[in-house]
Amino acid sequence: MKALAIPNHGTLDDIQLMDLDPPSIGKREVLVRTRAASLNRLDLFVVEGLPGIDLEMPHVLGSDGAGEVVEVGSNVADFQPGDHVMLNPCIWCGKCEFCRQGEQSLCVRLGLTGEHSPGTFREYFTAGATNLARIPEGISFSEAAAFSLVHQTAWRLLISRGHLKPGEDVFIHGIGGGVATAALGIARLAGARIFVSSSDDAKLKRARDLGATFAWNYENEDVMAQVRSATGKRGVDLVVDTVGEKTWLQSLKLVCKGGRIVTCGATTGPNPKTEIRLIFWKQISIMGGTLSNVKEYNQVVHLLGEGRLQPVIDCVLPLEQGREAFSRLAQGQQFGKIVLEVS
Repeated sequence: MKALAIPNHGTLDDIQLMDLDPPSIGKREVLVRTRAASLNRLDLFVVEGLPGIDLEMPHVLGSDGAGEVVEVGSNVADFQPGDHVMLNPCIWCGKCEFCRQGEQSLCVRLGLTGEHSPGTFREYFTAGATNLARIPEGISFSEAAAFSLVHQTAWRLLISRGHLKPGEDVFIHGIGGGVATAALGIARLAGARIFVSSSDDAKLKRARDLGATFAWNYENEDVMAQVRSATGKRGVDLVVDTVGEKTWLQSLKLVCKGGRIVTCGATTGPNPKTEIRLIFWKQISIMGGTLSNVKEYNQVVHLLGEGRLQPVIDCVLPLEQGREAFSRLAQGQQFGKIVLEVS
């Protein structure tokens, strides 16, 4: 079985196309022939190594995937060979207090496919039956593979946690990233006015085409001044910050009094400079989020089937060009998701 994997933590040069044994399944698991999988920035961190996570090597990368069911375990009744399925990469125990409340992404033993267990960048992957959804009619394998992680995360951030309402203003840092582009689509669906920033004019144009009202290049424009002008000095209702150190203080300044900041990442660093006085004086609510619960995941898949949410795909490459795909992601060249096709 061909697989894109690492023999040890290190750099992108350590990513290799390997021949590995195909996986076996348990009673409640499903074996899926992978047709497409997609990259997330998390994959870069896994290559480097994450503190506190000790992986068995070689480790197969990849959290998002879609394909055809090949085999089902003896206790699986919801799927059968030939079904087209997409993966919910969230791993939960089903037993802790949060799982019993239906809040799987708060599980005390929360894990993620590709980060805590072997991933999807291989010809066959396994998943618990509860981690699979049927691909809606008319959706390709590449679209399904590009959808799950970023949309379930963005939905939890903007809707479940951020309570974004029609007519509100939302600011999204670093448009072009997977969660950021998913957030743009969800904000448009919610009826919000959308503000975005990037250092790439081509990405800003694409964002406008996708529904952003305002799009500014932070390298040559005073974004804070632009937001103040566009909002009558008020600020925006909701800021989506997946960047971390580089943008955090700006997020505190961009948000209006009584506004909200949601975050699911820290790609430029986890320990930003902050200003506590802004938080209490403006009465800002700061909320974190990661992945989603099962109900939220089913919601976004339903919206995918209705055509109300759509993944933004940057490019589609064969699995054999996986290292090139990682390089494109690491350099921030992409707008949306990079997909790997598995022949």
